[in-house]
Amino acid sequence: MRVVIAEDLALLRDGLTRLLQAYDFEVVAAVDNGPSLLPALVEHRPDVAVVDVRLPPTFTDEGLQAAIAARSVVPGLPVLVLSQHVEPLYARELLTDRNGGVGYLLKDRVSHVAQFVDAVRRVAKGGTAMDPEVVSQLLARHQSPLAALTARERDVIGLMAEGRSNAAIAAKLFIGEKAVSKHINSIFTKLALPPSDDDNRRVLAVLAYLNG
Repeated sequence: MRVVIAEDLALLRDGLTRLLQAYDFEVVAAVDNGPSLLPALVEHRPDVAVVDVRLPPTFTDEGLQAAIAARSVVPGLPVLVLSQHVEPLYARELLTDRNGGVGYLLKDRVSHVAQFVDAVRRVAKGGTAMDPEVVSQLLARHQSPLAALTARERDVIGLMAEGRSNAAIAAKLFIGEKAVSKHINSIFTKLALPPSDDDNRRVLAVLAYLNG
């Protein structure tokens, strides 16, 4: 898989590059500022972009804005955002575009190598990879989609938002996979997501849920 990295800290940028290369990713570009990111994404059209939210010159939201702009040029460009802190506004802004894989992880997760690499691959394949802390804070601010869901369904969709499989959800909640499938189908119904050959209802359910 081809990757573009955007990270201003040289040590972390080099570390991400070496880590991903060790897992057979091809890092086609590694930039350290916002203005360089958009042209890199448009030129290389990677399988996934790993982007720090805050980049020079202003260290506000250059990374996120460049990623969003790139997705308007390259629809569905998978983006995994890294952030030092939970910034729900930025997470929701990225999630408003329902095309392509999206992820939002705290930088601490990079130290969990297997989890981080799995998240990069999942986003590249069009899935979601949301940090549990990000999910928690998003849900705390936006409860409206939860009104129709049972407590167990809220547990299930919260784990779906983290990118967990049915088997992983079942293990986490100590229930059977059939029960997980039943809850997910109920969630689809309550969120008005009919069967479709074109859309990944699992991803759409998570995005609808997080977008409130």
